[in-house]
Amino acid sequence: MTERFTPAPQPAYRLIPSQFPPIGLFDTVSTPADLEAVMELAGWTNDRLVAERIQRLPQNQWVHGRPNASVIMASFLHVAPGGMRFNAPDLGAWYASTSVRTAAAEVGHHLRREALARNVPMMRRTYRTYSATLCGDNYRDIRGDQSNLAAIYRSDSYAASQPFGEDIRKAGHAGILYDSLRHRGGGNIVAYLPTNVERVTQADHYEIRVEATGRNIEVTRLTL
Repeated sequence: MTERFTPAPQPAYRLIPSQFPPIGLFDTVSTPADLEAVMELAGWTNDRLVAERIQRLPQNQWVHGRPNASVIMASFLHVAPGGMRFNAPDLGAWYASTSVRTAAAEVGHHLRREALARNVPMMRRTYRTYSATLCGDNYRDIRGDQSNLAAIYRSDSYAASQPFGEDIRKAGHAGILYDSLRHRGGGNIVAYLPTNVERVTQADHYEIRVEATGRNIEVTRLTL
């Protein structure tokens, strides 16, 4: 199978729970040296995992001194305990979708899994939207290859997809373009280079509601 590399579709959308307010730690810092000092003062480096993760990023990939830099860096430094589809727990990445609708379907799926894990019949959560331009022209494009990459696309396991993604990161590629498993016809992106995530802008807020045993995802745009 021939490997395809393409630029990312523009723009890309990411939904982040509003319960985690943005903290502008990286937004106004001008140098990496200043950033390390500010991180220590803010207590970020008290978290051993965060301290280890930022050291895994070359300093030329530390994003600082521009709006929403902290939002970008948080996606790389604060990682789910088991990692995500295309990244291991050692270092995060910027996940986004080609439409808000697809992004809502993705977070709605994970919200339903949380409801099942908590053994509650329903959950609702408010999210804020970020749009971004994802630079770089060498995203590994595996869209439309689900039949050939069945293990990578498994909905119940990241055992194959995490090593696959980390190999792409190690090779220096920008990221991966892949089909959404939660929204038919939708597309997702994972970006491995923080400095490729540009023009991050906060947009609408949405409330997403799911039932633990249902399939519907209710999405309501909020007026704040």
